[in-house]
Amino acid sequence: MRNVAGYHRCVPKPQTSAITSLPTSPDEERKARMIKYAAAMGVRMICIGACFFTPGWWLLIPALGAIVLPYFAVVAANTVVNTRGRAVERPGALVRLRDDRA
Repeated sequence: MRNVAGYHRCVPKPQTSAITSLPTSPDEERKARMIKYAAAMGVRMICIGACFFTPGWWLLIPALGAIVLPYFAVVAANTVVNTRGRAVERPGALVRLRDDRA
């Protein structure tokens, strides 16, 4: 129990909630997904460039990367990760402490 200005909690002190336990904001999540998509498209551009300089059967590797990578990039960018933190707890009720001095 914790005494605060003549009041005490009727329940033991709960674990403190940190701001990091809150879920990510939609803007931050959207930004992270856009970064993943842009990185995948950057790798695709490298694969397209490699197609011009790769001889023989080795050309299939960057060509397949350039063809298949957009599908996986779109799927990864549209996947919303549900990273909810712990539920934010509301503080317990405060109860007036009896003053037996009077």
